[in-house]
Amino acid sequence: MSLIEYLLLFVVVVGGGTLAFRFSDRAQYALKLALSFSGAYILGMTIMHLMPGVFEQGGHAASFWILAGFFTQLILEQLSRGVEHGHIHAHKHERRNFAVQVMIGLSLHAFLEGLPLTHFEDFHAAHHHHEEGEFQLLLGILLHKLPAAFALVALLLRSRFSLPVVWSCLIIFASMSPLGALTASYIPFSGPQIAKLLAFVIGSFLHISTTILFEADDTHQHRVSWRKLLVILLGMGLALAADTI
Repeated sequence: MSLIEYLLLFVVVVGGGTLAFRFSDRAQYALKLALSFSGAYILGMTIMHLMPGVFEQGGHAASFWILAGFFTQLILEQLSRGVEHGHIHAHKHERRNFAVQVMIGLSLHAFLEGLPLTHFEDFHAAHHHHEEGEFQLLLGILLHKLPAAFALVALLLRSRFSLPVVWSCLIIFASMSPLGALTASYIPFSGPQIAKLLAFVIGSFLHISTTILFEADDTHQHRVSWRKLLVILLGMGLALAADTI
């Protein structure tokens, strides 16, 4: 990974969290649309870009790692409370332990997502026979982390945590994926090991993206608005267009 990519991982997440300091009460519908777009892109990118190479390199064993990533994300959500899906829930009686639980869940998830980034360029070139397109995994993580950072800051502000605590949580969250990528750069992973890491992240992506997409706009009528459907199609279209690069 280049220095620019490390900076993108950090700056974009901090930027998404910073927006919540001004627009947390006025951007709920826009946040839902942004989440729908990112969920659609992540799902399309995962199926069309990541899964073929992972199964080619990892074989049948990749299935178990995908399931492991899926259920690990399910467990982590017990700590993060769905903040990675843009949920903003805070109860006054939970304020003491809430920040710790959310930060542990989000930080572990972000660190694990960052691990395969360092080696994804070589993996992508080996299975697509060109070097362009390795930015797809990074873009998927960024699209997912930006609204998550927004929701995290909005949640902490509503829970009446002090600004130093909120900023500290945001900085820690923004640092975890770059830290994961940096850690992996010092570990000589083989091709099959990279495939296992990616399969694990795929399982996490499948859980996150489908949870986002299955959350309807109206929980009573279980319907999806035309605007949400449009942004879902745009997200899928972007993933499909990237597959032709």
